[in-house]
Amino acid sequence: MARVSLLACFVFLLIALMDSKSVNMTFDYAGASIADVQSAFANGSLTSLQLTQYYLTRIEYLNHYLHAVIEANPDALHEAERADRNRRFGHEHPGLLNGIPILLKDNIATSDRLNTTAGSFALLGAVAPRDAGVARFLRDAGVVILGKASMSEWAHFWSSSAPSGWCARGGQGLNPYDTSADPCGSSSGSAIAVAAGMAAVALGTETDGSILCPASANSVVGIKPTVGLTSRAGVIPISPRQDTVGPIGRTVADAVAVLETIVGYDKRDAEATASAAGFVPVGGYRQFLKKEGLMGKRLGILKGFFQFADGSSEAKVFAAHFRVMQEKGAILMDKLEIANESEIVNPFLSGEETALLAEFKLSINAYLSDLLTSPVRSLAQVIAFNKKHSAEERTAEYGQDIFLRAENTDGIGSAERDAIKRMAELNAWGLERLMKEKRLDAVVAPDSSISSVLAIGGYPGISVPAGYAHAGAPFGICFGGLKGSEPVLIEIAYAFEQATNVRKPPALGYVEGRRSQIFYNGY
Repeated sequence: MARVSLLACFVFLLIALMDSKSVNMTFDYAGASIADVQSAFANGSLTSLQLTQYYLTRIEYLNHYLHAVIEANPDALHEAERADRNRRFGHEHPGLLNGIPILLKDNIATSDRLNTTAGSFALLGAVAPRDAGVARFLRDAGVVILGKASMSEWAHFWSSSAPSGWCARGGQGLNPYDTSADPCGSSSGSAIAVAAGMAAVALGTETDGSILCPASANSVVGIKPTVGLTSRAGVIPISPRQDTVGPIGRTVADAVAVLETIVGYDKRDAEATASAAGFVPVGGYRQFLKKEGLMGKRLGILKGFFQFADGSSEAKVFAAHFRVMQEKGAILMDKLEIANESEIVNPFLSGEETALLAEFKLSINAYLSDLLTSPVRSLAQVIAFNKKHSAEERTAEYGQDIFLRAENTDGIGSAERDAIKRMAELNAWGLERLMKEKRLDAVVAPDSSISSVLAIGGYPGISVPAGYAHAGAPFGICFGGLKGSEPVLIEIAYAFEQATNVRKPPALGYVEGRRSQIFYNGY
């Protein structure tokens, strides 16, 4: 990593000359928390410009290998300078995110010089009419939009054969801990970038597993909010019934700071955000960052998801974690099962697949028609684009079977209504009944294994780093609950994180020796 350190030093020296300020070379730029950054801002040892330039430099160096970022914001340094200027003159935005550089997943629209393409060449050059709701909330908080994170193309809802973390524009994203491990999708780039210190925090989106899975796979924290808690306006959609936008950070506190900023009513997603507005607590979410947050919490251990071989590293780690939870005052309800569990996690049996295909066609056509300019205006045109540009989009290799099945739908008919009704029944008799009967505060499962349970009900979940397998690949622990239960989930997740202190940064020394080879191989 000597080369990147020298390059970073050179950049920082240039910045110092421009700013006439010395650079704090002892500051942990890649691993600093938002609170650390704000403290450095306050005492004058760090500027937003210096931090933004550091991240841009780190992206330039690491992205050739990890493929976490599709494009950097050409105006990021200007935004950082403006944040510093406002701070100098006492005009800074209130809150922890002022001057903080943040990556947005490439399906979250911005009304600037950045593209929003869901990783596809089909939308390259399209112009959004406005910022997505969550992007607008971030700008209002003084955030620096650092760029667009890579992702599984079309949020992994175009081809059942395409690998997780791959998109035509960004290439194949790689897990920074174990490059042979699945980086998981579809918010893969957001999680990879945060894990590798290429951004302080990032936004991801989830329909079923796309925040929780990459967070667990890349040893970061991911919060999948209650559907409607965050606006989906201006986000390339799959389903208005299941889509949600949430933060990915290195710590629970960082993720919560972002969540607190992006929640709330948005007139462009009025029905969902108005319905969820009552879940937002007075005083925000950071008040629930309590080290004693496990005390008295009733946690349901879902035995069907903890299927690890006796003696495996995962089995040992989770057993140790359960002991820590009990030591911290949690009440564990072991060996619980959700009714019709096997049906819920199978999208073809639950009805999820049937509903999503129809919802996607309606939603994507509406999104494309709202763009100011776009090479494509409908799902049918995207399919045609992929056929014409099969070399770039690898349709000969991966196909586009999900797109084709979605295009063959004809709105929300009887089959789709039956599917949605069936999912509502599974929710009522599944997680909701279990939590009410056992008086649970949360359920616990490994990685993102309960993502479908949470997805079809619009329920929230938080993934926290739990450990590392023998080859170094991370795994996580997920705390899930019913709608609006973010406050109690934050208490649990934060207390667990503070008690276990699992996360460690990836060892990125291997990039130095293999960068040229990997780049040559065309990833």
